[in-house]
Order: sequence, then C-alpha cells, then structure tokens
Amino acid sequence: MTYHLAGDSTVAPMKPEEEPMTGWGECLAEFVSGPVRNLAFGGATTESFVTSGSWAVLIEEVEPRDTVVIQFGHNDQKVPGVLDARGGYTARLRKFVDETRARGATAVLCTSCERRHFDGDRITPSHGDYPNAVRDLADEINTPLVDLTAFTTWLYEDLGVAASASLFSHYAPRETAAWPDGLVDDTHFRLHGARRIAAFVGGSLGAIERRDGNLPALGPSLIS
Repeated sequence: MTYHLAGDSTVAPMKPEEEPMTGWGECLAEFVSGPVRNLAFGGATTESFVTSGSWAVLIEEVEPRDTVVIQFGHNDQKVPGVLDARGGYTARLRKFVDETRARGATAVLCTSCERRHFDGDRITPSHGDYPNAVRDLADEINTPLVDLTAFTTWLYEDLGVAASASLFSHYAPRETAAWPDGLVDDTHFRLHGARRIAAFVGGSLGAIERRDGNLPALGPSLIS
C-alpha cells in the first residue's frame, strides 16, 4: 500500500533551502506501514492542485488498496466565490474522493491544521466554515476524516502559549541559513512540529485501516 498526499504547504515536503520548515507529510513515513508519495506544495488550493497537473500526476499512480490523504483549506479560504467552503472547495474535494474510489483506493479527508493564534490561553479559530464543511462532506459521502483542526487546537492549547511556539517556524537571527534575520511564523511547522502532526495522522490512518481490515497489526504510537 502507498500513501499519496494532496495538500498545501502544511503537508508539503521540506525544501532544502527552507530547512527546518516543513509540512507534516515530510515525516509521515515514520508512522505508517508503507511508502509515502507527497505531492503537496506551498500555496496549493483544491483548484490549483488540479490546474497545475498535480492531481492528474497523483491519481495516475494510485492503485487498489492505496490511500489518498487530502488536506486543503488554508489557501482556498483566500479565494472567495470560486472556492467557497460550501461551494467550489467541497465540490473539488468530492471529485478527488470520487476519482480515488474509482481506482479502488481509500480517500481520507483532513481538516486544516489550525494556525497558532492565541487569545489568552485559547486558540482563535482561523478557518471559518471550512473545517465544518469538510466534516459534513465526510459524513455525507461516508469518507474517513482526520480532524487536524480539532487535534492541533488541542495540541497548542495543551502545550500553552510558550511551549507551542517550538512546533512552528520561530527562528532567531542566524539560527538557520534560510532566514538569517530570523522568522516568526505561526502557520508553518518546523521539523519537530511536523513530526508531532505526522504521528497523529499516522496513528489515525492505522485506526482507519484496522477498522476496514487492511492493517491487522497495531500502528505506531500517537505520542512522539
């Protein structure tokens, strides 16, 4: 079984020139039982993933019993009208699921990783109706869901304001060659944060596979 990833920068593989900033897809192979093929890229929407040809490349190599993990929303919400949460966004997600199923594979939808925007000790939701739209679509078409919005909100709040910063691309001046003047980015993960998210995704995929009878053995721990 191969895991194929479709998504945006919070999923995408590490670029050498941006190390240690990376998406959780960079680390997923540590927590699943098969190879990972990560086609996610920065700035991707459900529309640009199609128009760039990335979806066609991804789906062409999907085989029966593979798993396609789909996470968009960060950038779709920046394209009102065309990619409304209950419009073009979910229409395209539905198309991805339909085409995955037509290949005999399993489609897994993910809500977006939350941004680290604290108000006191609580996270302020930043994706509007998009997470709920994905949850409702998954329920409607009976597709497995990994709720990364809920998980990451819990994770950041559990760690607290100070400790949760260690998951993200907060770099002091001269700490990393990519950002010699330093960086404070509360959307994109550093390697440590990407690994925490990947551990949860991997454990969730294992649970889905055990439920469906595709993975008899226990998967990896959710704790990294």
